[in-house]
This record gives sequence, C-alpha cells and structure tokens, in this order.
Amino acid sequence: MTNAAHSEIELSVVIPLYNEEGNLRPLHEALAAALPKTGRRFEIILVNDGSRDDTEEILAEIAAADPTVHPINLRRNFGQTAAIMAGLDHARGDVIVPLDGDLQNDPEDIPALLTKLEEGYDVVSGWRKDRQDDKGRSILSRVANRIISLISGVHLHDYGCTLKAYRREVIEGVRLYGEMHRFVPIYATWQGGRVTEIPVNHRPRTVGKSNYGFNRIFKVMFDLMVVQFLMRYDTKPIYVFGLVGTLSIVISFLGGLAALYLRFFEGTSLIQTPLPLLSALTFLTGVICILMGLMAELLVRVYYESQGKTTYLVKQVRKVPTADTTDAT
Repeated sequence: MTNAAHSEIELSVVIPLYNEEGNLRPLHEALAAALPKTGRRFEIILVNDGSRDDTEEILAEIAAADPTVHPINLRRNFGQTAAIMAGLDHARGDVIVPLDGDLQNDPEDIPALLTKLEEGYDVVSGWRKDRQDDKGRSILSRVANRIISLISGVHLHDYGCTLKAYRREVIEGVRLYGEMHRFVPIYATWQGGRVTEIPVNHRPRTVGKSNYGFNRIFKVMFDLMVVQFLMRYDTKPIYVFGLVGTLSIVISFLGGLAALYLRFFEGTSLIQTPLPLLSALTFLTGVICILMGLMAELLVRVYYESQGKTTYLVKQVRKVPTADTTDAT
C-alpha cells in the first residue's frame, strides 16, 4: 500500500480480541474518549481472533454506530501475534498503536506515547511499571525481560506490554510469527530505528479470563532464538552452519587421531573404544551442516532476488547537483 493511501488516516489502533465480549463496549467508550485528544485522524481496528462468545455480534453493533471502528473476524483462533499481524496488514495510519482488549492497557496513555514518538523516536514501548498481575507471573516476566534485553542488546523493562507506538516505516516489511509481536522493538533497532519506553498505566482484569499461560515463556525463548538468528545471519546463514560443520569435522579428525594413537601405541582394540564411531558421526554431522548452510545460502538468494529485495535499508538520499545542472542555472 502506498503512502498516498495512508494519508487520510494518521493513527491506527490495532486490538486483538479473543472472548472479550464483556470488555468490548467499555473498551470502545475508553477509546472514543481518549483518541480525539491526539488531534489525529484515527481508525480503530478490532481483530476478532476466532472468539467463541458474542464478540463478533457486538463488534458489528459497535461498527454500525461508529465509522472509525473496523472489525476483522478471523476464521478461527490463530493466536495474538497472528491477530496483530492481521491488524497491521489492514492498518492505514502513519502511526500504529496496538493494545490489548482486556482493558488492562489504558487508552488514555496513547497521547503520551505519540508525544514521545514526536521527539524523533521510531518505537515507543509501554512499561507497566506498576503491574497489576499476580506476583508469580510478574516475577517470571521480569526474568524473561532481562534475558531478552541481555541477548538482544535492546534494553527494555517490559517487552510483554502490547501497548506501543510504531512509525509505519519501521514495521512496513515485518512479518510476525509465533509470539514475535513482542520483539518488534528488536526488529526496529535492527533496521536502524530509535527505540525508547515510557511508564504506562496497568489495570487489573475485571471481566473475562486471561489467555496467558506459563508455557508461553518457553515459546518466547524459542522465538527469541529465531529472531537472534535472523538478526545475525539472515543474509549469510553459511556462517553459523559452516562454523558448526567445521567444528564437527575438526572433532572428527581429532577423534580419529586419538583412535589411531590408542591402536598403534597403546595396543587398544578399536572395538574397545567409541572413538571410531564418534569420529564417523561427527564427520557426517559436519558435512551435513555445511551442505545445509549452502542450501540456506541458495534460499536466501532466491528470497531476495525473486522479490526484488535489497540487503540494505536506505534512510535518506541526498542528491548533489551535477555540473550540467549548475551551468543551466
């Protein structure tokens, strides 16, 4: 979608929903009170992620009364990240603000996020400094945030807070999978964007049931591994596969030398030591890793060249007048 298509809408608020029938009307009222304070033309994109309650019917009623509301109903429950991705794909604003639909995020914080964004940042992340969740979940969240910050190098207190503000250009080509919606600040930093955070209000859930479980922590850690791999080796996967393959072949060579030493200098039968088997297995592992790296290199080239993508991102191009242009003036 071109920038011209986005020009009419300045702000898109994207909200994933799953079985939130009791929160929809209060949420809409809170948004209708907060968003006009931004002074921007806005739209509210409510993504129904296959809810089994009356969410779809209530959304239809709200949209019929409010032209700024645009419901999207997914065929089944795909998860929060997929629902947010659906909202991003349909958003038209130059600034995109996702938030949860359970009323724990406060829409009144949106103007403050936008004000901070205007200071030159590309992403402003909400920080639930006074989090209103049970203590066990809060402690696990703090540990996870510290691990993510340490591994990614992007230091935020609260990656799990859905309430954030993004400039469209930093997420234009981002595709989200798994639980990766929380890692958009890492993607933005990867593309040279400026990221910051501000404290936001967090309210206890009063209606409905939380859709979060402790098993999500493991999903987040696995997704973080994927993000780190993509950040470091997205255009040169042979570096990681080749390194592992080379180390395996070196181990194979050393294991073979040790087996020969034991055979000829210690008189040990090769049947009595696992070194020959270890040497053969590590050699095969090394060869397979190198071949996987070469195949990954081919896939990367097909991906970039078939879609006309570049391996770089341009922030600005300053054209210098040529000599002919100068003479003509």
